Amino acid sequence: MTAHPLDVARIKSDFPILNQESSSQAAGAVAAGSAQQISGDRGRLVFLDNASSTQKPKFVIDAMVDCMQRYYANVHRGIYSFSEASTERYESARKTVAKFINAPQTESVIFTAGCTAAVNTIAHTWGEANIKSGDLILATEMEHHANLVPWFQLAKRVGAKTQLVRVTDEGLLDIEHFQQCLELKPKLFAVTAVSNVLGTINPIERLTEMAHRAGAVVVVDAAQAIPHQAVDVQALGADFLVFSGHKVLGPTGIGVLYGKLDLLESSPPFLGGGGMISRVWNDGFQAAELPAKFEAGTPPIIEAIGLEAALQYVQNIGLENIAAHERRLVQEAHRLLDGMEGLKVFGPGPEQKAGIFSFTLAGIHAHDIAYLMDKYGVAVRAGHHCTMPLHKRFGIAASTRASFYVYNDEEDVRWLASSIESLKSKFRRRKS
Repeated sequence: MTAHPLDVARIKSDFPILNQESSSQAAGAVAAGSAQQISGDRGRLVFLDNASSTQKPKFVIDAMVDCMQRYYANVHRGIYSFSEASTERYESARKTVAKFINAPQTESVIFTAGCTAAVNTIAHTWGEANIKSGDLILATEMEHHANLVPWFQLAKRVGAKTQLVRVTDEGLLDIEHFQQCLELKPKLFAVTAVSNVLGTINPIERLTEMAHRAGAVVVVDAAQAIPHQAVDVQALGADFLVFSGHKVLGPTGIGVLYGKLDLLESSPPFLGGGGMISRVWNDGFQAAELPAKFEAGTPPIIEAIGLEAALQYVQNIGLENIAAHERRLVQEAHRLLDGMEGLKVFGPGPEQKAGIFSFTLAGIHAHDIAYLMDKYGVAVRAGHHCTMPLHKRFGIAASTRASFYVYNDEEDVRWLASSIESLKSKFRRRKS
């Protein structure tokens, strides 16, 4: 399918938060620095922290408000009209998610409190039932802490071992080392589809096939993939796949856990309470069928409705169009910033990465960069981005990350580059 250019101006108009002047008044800040390096009077927020969380279109906001104003009630229990309407919309959201990731059964889609909660659910259910003392859990050096810490905790609880697959200097997964690790017969392999720092797009289908041949169950963290590229769980062969709503234009407080039906059915429930039971006796209980088995208590009803709206919005734009658009932006970022004196870019070239551009600047701490960039109206991320092992691998404590999405354009990239140059000039003047 041919990708089509995005009408970024129209898309940006759908996001109320982006149609306001930035609190830092970028134009004024630039005038006080090196205004000649930045063309135009933006004065608007240039939001480049999308790998952390995305902004919300009015379409999503309206869907959630509509629920709260017109038909909100708890789901699956009431036999009155509000409850039936809420239940219908909640389960409609599940069907939309299942179709979005090409899940073979709707029942294999579980709503959780977030991506982190989804990984922890796998660790406490399938993990505790199947990982035993002495077993090996394999992950990678580029994992987000959410796809590391739950496995470390599980290993400590049951006496298992953990090992991380190395990352090359270019920011790619070391396939040779991965093969060596697989010879140790790991029980589980946890891997990110897209690195939240390097932007690396991992060959999940190939990695899954290799892991399966070694007898490992594969957990895919798709938090950075779902918003930006088509994800087909059947094509990937993933045993489990997780993602969050807030990174794909949806609300916080909701995540998705997909699992193969046989794995979910054979796993014990995690949280106990209302909704996840079929029957309760004086001395025990019988768990409900999927997906209720893993959705104890009142679920994220409004959030699920918001997530459905977000996925519909993304589908309307087209994932192929989004991927192509972000590739152009990251190519422009590399063109403008690769080779800049004192600037080091992390991760592979733009042909092997998503719309993420992480860097360090000699002599300036990442936190100072992010703070000063805000004065230019540019919102970027600074720190270890919940990937301390990865930063240790590259010998740094922190980096600055710019990450792009549908409402960013080439002008935003140029503004980023010019702001960095202005920031460097300011630091040079301070030292002289």
